[in-house]
Amino acid sequence: MRNMLLLAQFEVKKMLFNPRGVIALAAFSLVWLLILLYPIRGASEFLISPDYEALIEGLFGPEVVSELFKWSVAELAIYWIAALYLFPLFSIFIAADQFSSDKARGTFRFLTLRTSRESIFFGRFIGHMTIQTMLVSLTVLATIVLGVSREATLLMPAIGSGALVIVNLVIVLLPYTALMAILSLYANSARQATIYAILIWAAMSITIAIINNYLPIISELKWILPGSQISLMINTQGLGSFAYAPVALLQTLVLLILGRIYIKRSAI
Repeated sequence: MRNMLLLAQFEVKKMLFNPRGVIALAAFSLVWLLILLYPIRGASEFLISPDYEALIEGLFGPEVVSELFKWSVAELAIYWIAALYLFPLFSIFIAADQFSSDKARGTFRFLTLRTSRESIFFGRFIGHMTIQTMLVSLTVLATIVLGVSREATLLMPAIGSGALVIVNLVIVLLPYTALMAILSLYANSARQATIYAILIWAAMSITIAIINNYLPIISELKWILPGSQISLMINTQGLGSFAYAPVALLQTLVLLILGRIYIKRSAI
C-alpha cells in the first residue's frame, strides 16, 4: 500500500512540476477558459430566459430537457453537459501514458525489482485519477466564479451543486482511466494506446448498434462500453445524477481486475 501511494504521489508531482506536464496543464487551462467565456457563458444567458425555455422545450420536448432548467446555477447546467462529453476525451489523452513510456525505455523492469506489479498498476491508476480530479475541481471552481460574478446570491447553491458535479464526473472518468491503463500496458507508446482506444470505441459502438438492431432482446449489452450512460445523464441534476453511477463503478471494477491479471502475466 505504501509503495502504491508513493507511485501515485510521483505521478501527480510529474504532472505538476515536469515541463511537459506544465505545458499540458497550460494548454488545458486555456481551452477551458475559452469554453467558459464563450459557449458556457453565452448559453447560460439563454437558459435563464423564460422565452428560450419555452423554445427549447418546444424543440426537444419537455421530458428531454426538464431537469436542465432545475439547476439553480445556469452556468453549472451548461458546464455539466460540456464536461460529460469533453472530460472523457481528455481522460483518454491524459491517461494514455501510464505504462507505455516505461516499456519503451526499459524502466518498467527496474521498477518491478523494487515493488510488486500490482502496486505499480494501482499506483499509476490512483495517480492519474488524482490528476483528473484536480482538473475537474479547477474547472468547476472556475464555473462557480463565473456564475457568482453574474449574481452573488448564487454562491451557496453553486458550491453544493459543484461538489456533486465533481464527484459525479470523477465516477464517469474511472472506467476510461482503467481501460487506458490496460491499453497503455499493451501499446508501445501513448499515441498507439490512444489509437487503440479510438478503434475499440468505434468498433464496439458499431457492433452494439448492429446487435441492438437485429437482436433487441440483448440491448443491455450496450452497458459494457465505458460512457454508455453519458447521454442519459444529461437530463439529470443533483442527487438524481448518481442514478447511473453503478454502471461506471461496475465497469471500473471489471477493468481493474482484467488489468491486474494482465500486468501479472505480461512480459515486461
